[in-house]
Amino acid sequence: WAWFLQVACETFCLDDDDTFLEAAIALKSPTLSASTVRFMEAKAEPMDAALSKCHNKKVSTCNVAGAFNLHGDNASRATMLIHISTELPYLPGDHVGVFASNRPEMVEGILARLQSPGDLNVPVELQIMKETHTSNGVVKTWEPHERLPACSLRTLFTKFLDITTPPDPNLLQHFSSVATDPEEQQRLRLSCLFQEPAAFEDWRHWRFPHLLEVLEEFPSVRPSAALLAAQLSPLQPRFYSISSSPMVHPGQIHITVAVVTYRTQADGEGPIHYGVCSNYLRNINENEDIHVFVRSASSFHLPNDMTRPIIMVGPGTGIAPFRAFWQHRKYQRDNLLKGTINFVYSHRRVSWWSRGKVLDFCAGVRGSIRAGQTIGKAWLFFGCRQRSLDLYRKEKQDMLEDKVLDRVFLALSREPTIPKTYVQDLIRKEAATVYQKIVVENGHFYVCGDCTMAEHVLQMLKQIIQEHGRMTDKDVENYMLKFRGVTRQVFVSTDPRIGDIKCRRYETSKLVNLGGR
Repeated sequence: WAWFLQVACETFCLDDDDTFLEAAIALKSPTLSASTVRFMEAKAEPMDAALSKCHNKKVSTCNVAGAFNLHGDNASRATMLIHISTELPYLPGDHVGVFASNRPEMVEGILARLQSPGDLNVPVELQIMKETHTSNGVVKTWEPHERLPACSLRTLFTKFLDITTPPDPNLLQHFSSVATDPEEQQRLRLSCLFQEPAAFEDWRHWRFPHLLEVLEEFPSVRPSAALLAAQLSPLQPRFYSISSSPMVHPGQIHITVAVVTYRTQADGEGPIHYGVCSNYLRNINENEDIHVFVRSASSFHLPNDMTRPIIMVGPGTGIAPFRAFWQHRKYQRDNLLKGTINFVYSHRRVSWWSRGKVLDFCAGVRGSIRAGQTIGKAWLFFGCRQRSLDLYRKEKQDMLEDKVLDRVFLALSREPTIPKTYVQDLIRKEAATVYQKIVVENGHFYVCGDCTMAEHVLQMLKQIIQEHGRMTDKDVENYMLKFRGVTRQVFVSTDPRIGDIKCRRYETSKLVNLGGR
């Protein structure tokens, strides 16, 4: 049963310490009411320390060195390249977690609807009344909230509370108890939101309302600031694949961010919603502070054996980690092909020596190759809607001319003058060579993008291996399991709506989380 429990936890993303911590806190939390929560004035904590406490992570304050729209300043859509100045160690393929800020107009709209919020800029501490049963009876004490830090109310709703996810039934039920308009109270209390869970889900997914929209729909609801803060979930970090090599850009982390805006409701007639972190990064200024941490993705690193070929599949912003790969491969080729090279790892610092000379790099080079050997071929399959949206076009061309990338394939799904093409279609056309590189030459196969695309690519790869290897259905299933078992096939999926990253590996017929979000 332990194996099944582990698979279940990984499948439903319960292997993250934050998830367990949040669940544990929820289970032991006392019943919240206006009499059991309060704000008290307190000394504000530094932002990095406050975020570290809230998320149980070591959060660093860094600096934005630059922000650029890869489509140009006057383009109708935005994909941002963000340069972050930091000494945090990382390897190509790792993720960076970014702590965003909620949109100011949403924060101010919510604060204006709170009941007697007091001075919005004075640091306060959220406290919960705890009851302890002793031999002398029940002892009641006020204790600080386990995760939320001491800060101003405006900062709390800007940096620490999730105000964009639709409110759950418990919060709506609380709103029904504080609504002063009888009609609104009746709608909240007796409507289908509480009587029929399916109807609530339909409303939630159709409207997908954020907190301010709900308060605007029920204007007589003026919740207590302390009670509302205690019931909201923490604003979670958003994860992005790192788009740079630490050897090529020392002291910097680059990320590639698709800016998300969309209209709610199935017909697209609802209000415009904005991706929390992508729009925060779109509007961030140079030299502004940004709070981040690095999360290792060990299954998505370049192979140790640099002679192994690699095939990279990354439509859209799925190209992000592969920019780091080709930068790193170029550095390896230009600087390390000087005799036998060995590597020593210690706390993510790397030492290498060649011909008696020892050099040391922070989170640097990974791999091995001997004189006379050549670095494995590198293929990139990229896809986008139209040619004008081809990300890093010049860099890819430069890498081709410099023979860092051996071939680059472009799939266009909405170009008016050519048939609709997806990355799996181009992989199919190169089936014989793909089989040679992956199966015969023991290459590595990487995919970064949405889950639907990854599934199509997986099935295409499986079909190619079966056909060219002349395998039965059972044989190819066994081979794919073995292939994935040695992490030569890695999938990273991105949620385009919120910019999160989920790093996953296929085992049997399930997606199993590898540590990404």
